[in-house]
Amino acid sequence: MHANPSHAPTQVRVLSVIPPMTQLNTPYPSTAYLTGFLRSRGVAATQVDLALGLVLALLTPHYLLQVKQLAQAMPEAARSASVNAFLDHFPRYQQTVLPTIAFLQGRDATLCHRIAGRGFLPEGPRFAALDAFDDDSGDPLGWAFGALGQQDRARHLATLYLNDIADVLRDAVDPRFEFVRYGESLASSQASFDALAQALAAPRNLMDQLLHELTLKAMREHQPNLVLLSVPFPGAVYAALRIGQSIKQHDPTVTVCLGGGYVNTELRALREPRLFEFVDVVTLDAGERPVLSLIEHLQGKRSPQRLVRSFVRSDDAVRYVNWAEPDIPFDEVGTPTWDGLPLHDYLSLLDMLNPMHRLWSDGRWNKLTVAHGCYWKKCSFCDVSLDYISRYDAASALTLVDRIERVIEETGQTGFHFVDEAAPPKALKAMAEEIVRRQLQVTWWGNIRFEKTFTPDLCELLAESGCIAMSGGLEVASDRLLALMQKGVTVAQVARVTQGFANAGVLVHAYLMYGFPTQTVQDTVDALEYVRQLFENGCIHSGFFHRFACTVHSPVGMNPEAYGVQLLPLPDGGFAQNDVGFIDPTGTDHDLLGRGLKKAIYNFMHGVGLQEDVRSWFDLPKCPKPLVKKNAIAQALG
Repeated sequence: MHANPSHAPTQVRVLSVIPPMTQLNTPYPSTAYLTGFLRSRGVAATQVDLALGLVLALLTPHYLLQVKQLAQAMPEAARSASVNAFLDHFPRYQQTVLPTIAFLQGRDATLCHRIAGRGFLPEGPRFAALDAFDDDSGDPLGWAFGALGQQDRARHLATLYLNDIADVLRDAVDPRFEFVRYGESLASSQASFDALAQALAAPRNLMDQLLHELTLKAMREHQPNLVLLSVPFPGAVYAALRIGQSIKQHDPTVTVCLGGGYVNTELRALREPRLFEFVDVVTLDAGERPVLSLIEHLQGKRSPQRLVRSFVRSDDAVRYVNWAEPDIPFDEVGTPTWDGLPLHDYLSLLDMLNPMHRLWSDGRWNKLTVAHGCYWKKCSFCDVSLDYISRYDAASALTLVDRIERVIEETGQTGFHFVDEAAPPKALKAMAEEIVRRQLQVTWWGNIRFEKTFTPDLCELLAESGCIAMSGGLEVASDRLLALMQKGVTVAQVARVTQGFANAGVLVHAYLMYGFPTQTVQDTVDALEYVRQLFENGCIHSGFFHRFACTVHSPVGMNPEAYGVQLLPLPDGGFAQNDVGFIDPTGTDHDLLGRGLKKAIYNFMHGVGLQEDVRSWFDLPKCPKPLVKKNAIAQALG
């Protein structure tokens, strides 16, 4: 990729793209940040959400008819229960899909009465989950929504309906499809590009063809000569490269640049030239400086040797170019803009009945960051060596609240999700005081470390400023392992901090982890007992157990001996490199334990099983008794 100065564009027109799949309730914020920043520097920049566009196009009578034809062409023996239910009730699916989408977009609130009455929507296999809540009253959702929660009840039923359709799309159209991730297994920790290359060389299926048409429509509408593909997760890579493929076929002179969280973590050792059949440049870490340097190169103002943190292909080999230039200070990145994104078309879904857990998929949140990077940057499971963690740079409270006010003015919406790795307590305090001083009415939530700086008084101040929820890492819920992972907190301290938030009326979500190096069955059982008691004492309202994965950029991956594990060799392939296998001498079967942990946490979030012995959740021939006192958390709370 070389700019020809004699043909350099007088103006670079940038289109930032959110590829399928990310979120359906709110736009992923990367394009809003880049678009706002580029406009602040006088660059013509626009954005489009093809993830939302693809789903809204699929969920129409026209495309459902095409899905039906594909399903009918399947051998009967190969049809899933979801496909059979879809075919049996197809006329009702076709008639109800547009009204249901309009309801979930907030355009037709009165439809809630028909949906909640259970006579409007066809009910496929996903509705079987309601049986788990049947209490013989004849109303399996009565415990969650009572007599008056019709809107929420209807949105939950409508979400189950969409999940049924998603299952049909997966079973009849593309086995890689999910609403929040698409083709994830093709890209996640795939050392070889072969699987992606094979998938991208295959004839377009119905979904690929629709994405191709939406891409060309966006190209015609915005006329860009630089397209930025923002790929935050493995589940957006396949579609991003399909978009790049369509652009290259449409107009090979358009420069396509790939960046985002997935690239920053998994493609740092990129050597795969085939990727550059779909994109021209791959950039690492914060995008502002690399994109500015790329724009200057395209304008003929900068040689290709002076690109910043960029992979390019040269003579069929991948070359990394990193001209030393400082990053844009966080104070100067500008205010994100959602201009151009269809803010009223996003879907407010309600897939989880837990009031805290629903925030991730329910409602449209303006996503902002309090600071760049993490102020703690010590946790041994985290990618602390990478820029998005290691380079901590905060904006002043005045700047931050100015941005909040400008976003409200643009969007007309006052809800904010601060997406920091861990928002610093000092900065949150200053922000809250400034919000209160300006008498701004906002609703916000974010992610923190449950550290002792969050006193009851600070929790009250944050709640007064509009904080409704906080998530944070309790991780392994073991003081021995918390010390080993350098989390900087204890279980007792987490209990006191979470109680402070709960007492201030703030919902609390705990990120939990299992399978950390040297974690035994006893450690895991004890951890679940602590978690049970935290729920029982009203300290936390929601939680999620995820399996520890060792990454090459984390302290465990960089110094495994300190954690008592032996790393397995990384496969050679020149593409993605992030997760690394390891041998833990304890030999614990974490997969078996994980099933029990996830079942327990799901029930705890619904208020079920909080008095049961935690051993009952594990399917083990001999499960050790918890060594945690039954009143350990109550004692910690004093």
